[in-house]
Amino acid sequence: MGDMANSSIEFHPKPQQQREMPHVGGFGCTLAELRNLMELRGVEALQKIQEAYGDVSGLCRRLKTSPTEGLADNTNDLEKRRQIYGQNFIPPKQPKTFLQLVWEALQDVTLIILEVAAIVSLGLSFYAPPGEESEACGNVSGGAEDEGEAEAGWIEGAAILLSVICVVLVTAFNDWSKEKQFRGLQSRIEQEQKFTVIRNGQLLQVPVAALVVGDIAQVKYGDLLPADGVLIQGNDLKIDESSLTGESDHVRKSADKDPMLLSGTHVMEGSGRMVVTAVGVNSQTGIIFTLLGAGGEEEEKKDKKGKQQDGAMDSSQTRAKKQDGAVAMEMQPLKSAEGGEMEEREKKKANVPKKEKSVLQGKLTKLAVQIGKAGLVMSAITVIILVLYFVIETFVVDGRVWLAECTPVYVQYFVKFFIIGVTVLVVAVPEGLPLAVTISLAYSVKKMMKDNNLVRHLDACETMGNATAICSDKTGTLTTNRMTVVQSYLGDTHYKEIPAPSALTPKILDLLVHAISINSAYTTKILPPEKEGALPRQVGNKTECALLGFVLDLKRDFQPVREQIPEDKLYKVYTFNSVRKSMSTVIRMPDGGFRLFSKGASEILLKKCTNILNSNGELRGFRPRDRDDMVKKIIEPMACDGLRTICIAYRDFSAIQEPDWDNENEVVGELTCIAVVGIEDPVRPEVPEAIRKCQRAGITVRMVTGDNINTARAIAAKCGIIHPGEDFLCLEGKEFNRRIRNEKGEIEQERLDKVWPKLRVLARSSPTDKHTLVKGIIDSTTGEQRQVVAVTGDGTNDGPALKKADVGFAMGIAGTDVAKEASDIILTDDNFTSIVKAVMWGRNVYDSISKFLQFQLTVNVVAVIVAFTGACITQDSPLKAVQMLWVNLIMDTFASLALATEPPTESLLLRKPYGRDKPLISRTMMKNILGHAVYQLTIIFTLLFVGELFFDIDSGRNAPLHSPPSEHYTIIFNTFVMMQLFNEINARKIHGERNVFDGIFSNPIFCTIVLGTFGIQIVIVQFGGKPFSCSPLSTEQWLWCLFVGVGELVWGQVIATIPTSQLKCLKEAGHGPGKDEMTDEELAEGEEEIDHAERELRRGQILWFRGLNRIQTQVCWGGKKC
Repeated sequence: MGDMANSSIEFHPKPQQQREMPHVGGFGCTLAELRNLMELRGVEALQKIQEAYGDVSGLCRRLKTSPTEGLADNTNDLEKRRQIYGQNFIPPKQPKTFLQLVWEALQDVTLIILEVAAIVSLGLSFYAPPGEESEACGNVSGGAEDEGEAEAGWIEGAAILLSVICVVLVTAFNDWSKEKQFRGLQSRIEQEQKFTVIRNGQLLQVPVAALVVGDIAQVKYGDLLPADGVLIQGNDLKIDESSLTGESDHVRKSADKDPMLLSGTHVMEGSGRMVVTAVGVNSQTGIIFTLLGAGGEEEEKKDKKGKQQDGAMDSSQTRAKKQDGAVAMEMQPLKSAEGGEMEEREKKKANVPKKEKSVLQGKLTKLAVQIGKAGLVMSAITVIILVLYFVIETFVVDGRVWLAECTPVYVQYFVKFFIIGVTVLVVAVPEGLPLAVTISLAYSVKKMMKDNNLVRHLDACETMGNATAICSDKTGTLTTNRMTVVQSYLGDTHYKEIPAPSALTPKILDLLVHAISINSAYTTKILPPEKEGALPRQVGNKTECALLGFVLDLKRDFQPVREQIPEDKLYKVYTFNSVRKSMSTVIRMPDGGFRLFSKGASEILLKKCTNILNSNGELRGFRPRDRDDMVKKIIEPMACDGLRTICIAYRDFSAIQEPDWDNENEVVGELTCIAVVGIEDPVRPEVPEAIRKCQRAGITVRMVTGDNINTARAIAAKCGIIHPGEDFLCLEGKEFNRRIRNEKGEIEQERLDKVWPKLRVLARSSPTDKHTLVKGIIDSTTGEQRQVVAVTGDGTNDGPALKKADVGFAMGIAGTDVAKEASDIILTDDNFTSIVKAVMWGRNVYDSISKFLQFQLTVNVVAVIVAFTGACITQDSPLKAVQMLWVNLIMDTFASLALATEPPTESLLLRKPYGRDKPLISRTMMKNILGHAVYQLTIIFTLLFVGELFFDIDSGRNAPLHSPPSEHYTIIFNTFVMMQLFNEINARKIHGERNVFDGIFSNPIFCTIVLGTFGIQIVIVQFGGKPFSCSPLSTEQWLWCLFVGVGELVWGQVIATIPTSQLKCLKEAGHGPGKDEMTDEELAEGEEEIDHAERELRRGQILWFRGLNRIQTQVCWGGKKC
């Protein structure tokens, strides 16, 4: 790069030598020249090109490339270009180091509480009060233990810190492996990202990173430009440059007015060829990254340590990371739009509020806060009771006086009580919850890859489980997207199959072949099959492929026609777009006149026809009456067979007066109809079953398509979206708009609410209609709960609808880059059945979290009550700090692993979606939690107070401090763990099913963990000794512990027998800590609040919300937790 800079410095002072001066590597342009050129726009750029190079061909000559043949595919030449002009690659951001991830994991609120408690506990354990204890200060129970407490007191603090370290390391490792996984995924996407270039006169698909300066690239509708270039030839090209300029209007590009094409911009219409002039960090987007530096992202303050070089490339990643909840899924240069729009994104955020807090996050946050509050209350009560007990016993019962020298002693008592209180709080906080969420989501996303779902935003995975409506495209999603012409109307005859070429007049046949071959994108073609016996390969637009296939079926070939009239000889092209619904091409005839070929949706194009070719190929008048007749007799029957009808027409202009080509309505009118063809796109065989599953699962499937209403209705019936005899609506876009808009033309929610519940098919719809429908369903307040809408899309203009939807699915194969960028999940096989898989996984995530909660809260309730009552009655917890740690940490971590990795089953699709206001903990779960807690508490308190009599052993209660661990308390600990182990099996079912072992062997992780925990428990009890306060047990005692544990399974059956409906009181319990039920208004208000906060970047509020529980924050990053 140094020598390039030098060459440009030497070069500029001597402009007079411009022509002769040899440039670097023998090319006629330096890097700096090209960079300067690309900074110009419109007329300035044209002038510069004309002054410096003559014209675009001159620029191509300087870059040693041919506008028609492209570069020679010569490795040395390509490598040389990369060395001089750079690679088309923007280096990705450095991954976070393991230590950074550890630091992030330490930010978790629950962990901070634990850390503080542990440090306080540690500090206090080393604090020895001055002055020996005197008789005068009293010798209340526990007083004699102080000396021992000082020795053993540090264990508790150290153990808690150890637990924190374990959780942090597990979380950080999880995140690290996630990042690695997503980077792997990223490079996979990068390699798959191809762009069409011409090399050696051949069209090639090359990876985006392989583009070099001098390449001739084909650009077409839906592309996201991967490099800067100058347009050589364009057809009706319109570009969305908002990612660079912020202007939302599409910019028209043409070789003679504004030929500058910039990387990161979207092609919204048309097609063309460009010569690549700048790649990678030298392209306009790359330069913006360099300018932005690391400071470009105010949220990444930590990274602002002057990493200018790093930052130069990474702001797009940082942004993408925030957006994609993964390691910047958009890292490739292709997606560089991400970076150039820092301020734009902020502006856009104000208009397009992306996702509110996901349903699960909202519920978990609220639940975590409630549990925290409950724990706080319990610990406060514990401390108050202990303090009062001490004060009353010392100063009232014993009648002592508070002496000055006794103060340190009393303070130490109070400190001890505080530690007991903190222990209760620590037990109450479910620190396994974030881990369960992380594991569940990470596991699901990994598995969903195998089910052809590439998840870009992690929360989409869980939101999908709550989906109540799916608005699907027709072409390619419900159908195979392999189109063929099966019927045609040619020369006054309706052919139900392909006609024999001999049956057609040569004139009609010739016109038809020319109209199809010339008036379709030259990039669309039919290639021979890859394997013998397979079908020919369709490349490019599938509708055009069907028409080209029709030409081949008529025993003619389109290639010679295209060679005779190459693309650059086309006089004018009106490309297809969603407004025109047609495409037209003008060619110059040998006699100096012009011929226009047009093709498009039959009902639209036939309105513009005034003539039609009869069986002899002669013109015959085509009046409105004839048109109505044709619609009835030809088009409707075709559409009712589920065929898409396309009209092919032409018009001749004389050489005398050239028409005004910009007046499109005038030009594309008075046409002569050549033919109408019916194109079949068969329904995918697996789709009807998938739609039936959705309907059974309470999800309404709607089809939104640009097709004719009859075609759409026929396909919808084949798919099972509509059933005869049902009360449903099938509307066209026009009728839909008429019904939902008032006299002023404004959309009214009330009107929309009357339409959408029954609407099943929306035909001839524009992208705006799709967006209106999605927004209308989401904003509707008519139902019991807010609808959760999933949308599929593949086109550039589906972007707004995909963004607005709760979950946007883009097509991996047919989808444009723009659609993929707006989506949450990419369907790598474009198949509707994959959406059903996504629903299953989404519901499974939700259920996994619920299973874990059911198990976790039972452990918590029991442990808190045991610690609380034990502390109050015996002034000492039956479960020691380290035992509590084993129960708390290992059972939490392991249980989250075991329960969060349950694979989904078909039965998940047999119930309705939970909805937004269904409590996280249902009444059935509440019944299970309280039921099992009653069983466990009864057993533990029985063992605590009469256990020594039953087992005929010494009582562990009130034992002197230095005595070895008692068998009595070991039995209590062991029984407690056994009950948790068997209750973990119960927790596998949350809907009151009886068979808790169902499918247990399909989850090897679960089996391994249960057996592993059991093994470790044996080791702890038999060999744990003093650190674990355990004394080895005899076989008989072990069998009793096991017996009580197995009793959990039996007790589970008893609980399942009690009908939940009878337990009215539990409804209230469900509203308590485990319920996140708000009214719709509150919910909307809460989400609104977060939305606005995000939008206006009211940092304080966001930080407070996020600080509440880290679970929430982590959506922003690689799906750390939920």
